[in-house]
Amino acid sequence: MTYARIPVIDLGPWHADPVGTADRQHLADHVDRALRTTGFLLVTGHGIAPGLPRRLRDAASEFFHLPATVKDAYAQRAGLRGWTGRDRVVTGRSEGTETPPDLLEVWSCAADPVTPTRWPAEVPALRPLIAEYTDRMRGLADTVLEVMATALHRPVDFFTRHTTDPNWDFTVNWYPAAEETGPAAPGQFRIGPHTDFGLVTLLDRQAGRGGLQVHDDERGWRDAPYVPGAITLNIGDLMARWSGDRWRSGRHRVLPPPADAPQEELTSLVYFHACAPDTSIASLPAPVGRTPYPAVRAGDYLQEKMRAIYADGGA
Repeated sequence: MTYARIPVIDLGPWHADPVGTADRQHLADHVDRALRTTGFLLVTGHGIAPGLPRRLRDAASEFFHLPATVKDAYAQRAGLRGWTGRDRVVTGRSEGTETPPDLLEVWSCAADPVTPTRWPAEVPALRPLIAEYTDRMRGLADTVLEVMATALHRPVDFFTRHTTDPNWDFTVNWYPAAEETGPAAPGQFRIGPHTDFGLVTLLDRQAGRGGLQVHDDERGWRDAPYVPGAITLNIGDLMARWSGDRWRSGRHRVLPPPADAPQEELTSLVYFHACAPDTSIASLPAPVGRTPYPAVRAGDYLQEKMRAIYADGGA
């Protein structure tokens, strides 16, 4: 395999040192360089105990392996979050790429109280585990935003003042094995090529042959390196826009189920962090930013992006 060049960032110094020290600025500068080139980081020193994602995966696996007739009672519908079955998501559409439907099932929930989640009675552990996990991810995302603000020589709360009531979204992506899905159609992926939509994405992933790839302008698609215990972080479109394209929204995809590993199934835990929906996002001016985008309302921008990826318009 040929791996993408994704730096590993240890957040330990950020937690250990007082605000404003040289070590903190050095860490922030390192993050800045990485986000300007790839839009991806591997984050260690985050303080997330490995037992939490493991327990969450076990509960999610129990749900995903229920009969489809049972899962359908918890299907995501207009005004309700929950389970999304196969053939419903076409992620590549968000960038104008037409592909067959993605080969995955999804459990999703969000901070928005207007779209509640109906939790499965068959797996009572799922709700408290997701609540604990998203709480930890929210704290980690805000820490990363503080590092990023420091990288731009802005006040440490430059971004987090807009995330005290964040518009976060969380998905558990289950990628069934090839022996269950059958062979992928031409151009079909577990998740089609795309960029994410919000500020930052925090991904706890598993290693696999049909796993994550990131796009490099010079070298094309490359397998994402896997470091046990590390969280994969990437910039979303809204943050790229906010930075005036100083930072890249990392393009990525998840390969189809491998025919030579027909029993491989993977589960990814994906936390999408965004600011309060009514936040007005205007590009940072030069010399920090490169592209002066017009201001957008964060919530409207994200809703428009999300509508594009569902085969039925998100209903």
